[in-house]
Amino acid sequence: MMEVLYLVPQEESYEEAKLLMEGLSTLRPELVQALLKNCRSVKVKRLFMHLAEACNLPWVKKVDTKKVNFGKGKRVVVAGGHFDSKYNISVPGPRLEQAAKVEK
Repeated sequence: MMEVLYLVPQEESYEEAKLLMEGLSTLRPELVQALLKNCRSVKVKRLFMHLAEACNLPWVKKVDTKKVNFGKGKRVVVAGGHFDSKYNISVPGPRLEQAAKVEK
């Protein structure tokens, strides 16, 4: 999943990544914690947690985000999108997601 997120938005769409994330309801929180700790991409870590929370995945509340280095500054997945202030990342908002579905 993290490899897919690394390719958003250049080669993979945000919407596709969100659909894939919805299927990850049975991840082990300890494994997620370790993967986030060892991941070098700030964008990937932020997008991973943003999508996990957006999908209301059950393991999210067991991940200690205080132990994850999310870096500094803002990241932009989509210019002009919705800004998630918790993870300092701009992602497609409901209007942009709907417009992308119509274009397909």
